[in-house]
Amino acid sequence: MAKVGAFYLGSSCCEFTVWAPLQTQVSVRIKSPTQRLVPMKSLEDGYWWAIADDVVPGTRYVYQFDEAESYPDPASRSQPDGVHQPSQVIDHQSFNWTDDNWSNIPLSDFIIYELHIGTFTPEGTFAAAISRLPRLKELGITVVEIMPIAQFPGDRNWGYDGVYPYAVQNSYGGVDGLKAFVNACHQQGLAVMLDVVYNHLGPEGNYLASVAPYFTFKYRPVWGTALNFDDAHCDGVRNYFLENALYWFQDFHIDALRLDAIHGIYDLSAKHFLAELAEHVEQLANQQKKPLHLIAESDLNDVRLIQPQSLGGYGIHAQWCDDFHHALHTLVTGERQGYYQDFGRCEDLAKSLREGFVYSGQYSPDRRRRYGNSSVTEPAHKFVVFAQNHDQTGNRLLGERLSKLTTFEGLKLAAGAVLLSPFIPLLFMGEEYGEDADFVYFTSHSDQELVDAIRQSRDKELKLIGFEGSSYDPQSVEIFQQCTLDWEKQEKKPHSVLWTFYQRLIHLRRSHPALKHLDKQSLKVTACETDQLLLIHRWSDTSQVFYIMNFGDRDAVLEPDLPTGNWQKLFDSATIEWAGSGSKLPEKLPALQPIEISAKSFVLYEMQP
Repeated sequence: MAKVGAFYLGSSCCEFTVWAPLQTQVSVRIKSPTQRLVPMKSLEDGYWWAIADDVVPGTRYVYQFDEAESYPDPASRSQPDGVHQPSQVIDHQSFNWTDDNWSNIPLSDFIIYELHIGTFTPEGTFAAAISRLPRLKELGITVVEIMPIAQFPGDRNWGYDGVYPYAVQNSYGGVDGLKAFVNACHQQGLAVMLDVVYNHLGPEGNYLASVAPYFTFKYRPVWGTALNFDDAHCDGVRNYFLENALYWFQDFHIDALRLDAIHGIYDLSAKHFLAELAEHVEQLANQQKKPLHLIAESDLNDVRLIQPQSLGGYGIHAQWCDDFHHALHTLVTGERQGYYQDFGRCEDLAKSLREGFVYSGQYSPDRRRRYGNSSVTEPAHKFVVFAQNHDQTGNRLLGERLSKLTTFEGLKLAAGAVLLSPFIPLLFMGEEYGEDADFVYFTSHSDQELVDAIRQSRDKELKLIGFEGSSYDPQSVEIFQQCTLDWEKQEKKPHSVLWTFYQRLIHLRRSHPALKHLDKQSLKVTACETDQLLLIHRWSDTSQVFYIMNFGDRDAVLEPDLPTGNWQKLFDSATIEWAGSGSKLPEKLPALQPIEISAKSFVLYEMQP
């Protein structure tokens, strides 16, 4: 593998490497403090290299090609003046890390909190986010997942329009800001997962096609031109993204990567890019003597993604499970538009709890074809589940959070379904206290034609998934500001009640043996469609729990066919303590008597000796 970018060597000396296989002459044009041109030497496989003196951290530079056009570094570590301006030399050795004793945590202990740096706090910076970490630790979170921070146009964006995959967004705090955030997380005992985008690049400020064959026209993807992972000259592209993944692990001490929409990575090579990525990450993990994790977002319902390479899989450690979300969302909200038409039965959520995927080869009405394969044998810790995330919230017409789509009882029920599941749970920022600020798609592009095109394509995309009408203006500063979390709500009822509710559930999940044990084989789920009930029995050695979830809008009576034994109530979402109307359930579960459970509630019992 070849390292790309600018590497400060110390003593006012810097090494530059760029991949440009179709260029005949390449130079580094130093822009500051004084302008000069440094010719580069052609190496094997299309790489160009030079070492320049009198270059210090902070120096601005571009690459000049064939004595004509000049562009920022495709592997720029910093774009302090935005996507159209020169790149900046960074000294990665200057940061004072204090996390030498940090050794990461296993996947089975992941409790993920997804956040967007720009709207997590009013300031929208890494520094401001650090001040909120103790609150996440208090909640019981173990992993902070950051939405993409690769340099994008302007200062407002979800991050999926990034055009410099190595450069940390300048408005968030840049390189040192991210390092300080990761360092602070580790001091709090929190792992950090970074969302990276290897399936496309944004449109504005994207100069890569002018430098090298980073793209291919073999495919017709949804988001722009496909990245070149399997066409002519693809080796340099694959190296570029492999190096990028290792860069975050090595230079920023990141603990896990979330791989965005891997179904948008088109690769028909004998060895898929993801399999090669998993190999390199595993090698680095062995060198560092700590686990490094890869978690993918996939729309394929294909277990090959998470199966070991010895079985023909790619070796990715875990994946998001959209089926769980869709099954839960339809039960809690009653929505059936778009892809939600494929769900709506309690048995759908029951199957997801038993297996992972709901669609495992059967016909999907929304897709109008058979879809998915079976995940029944895949371990539970390979699936990440959620009631909300940035996509499922932001890709709505008005960006409504679940707090606007269901009742307070429904919010508690959704939390129970996620946190009591045998899978890795993920919370979307603000979910834990019922934040009701909409979270919509936002941008700050400078090209008006591009802005208009995005508005039109956005409305078209929303219509395809079942939402009629016009969405918010993604360029609006006011709309962006309205997406920011209101932290003061956590101190007011009923938000404070919900926050404590989440905290208690997370504590139970982390401390109770039967809940802590992530195993689909130690689980029995029964669905009762008539009353919209789920009955779940989980166990680990001698520890057992049994919980009932009522997704219906009316109270339900269970006949006396419940499990026998000394079952004592451990948690009840309908109690006054949790701002409910009062529980109808006894403290001890009777074996031969019917019981009544309140609408939109759940109760958890544990077996006593």
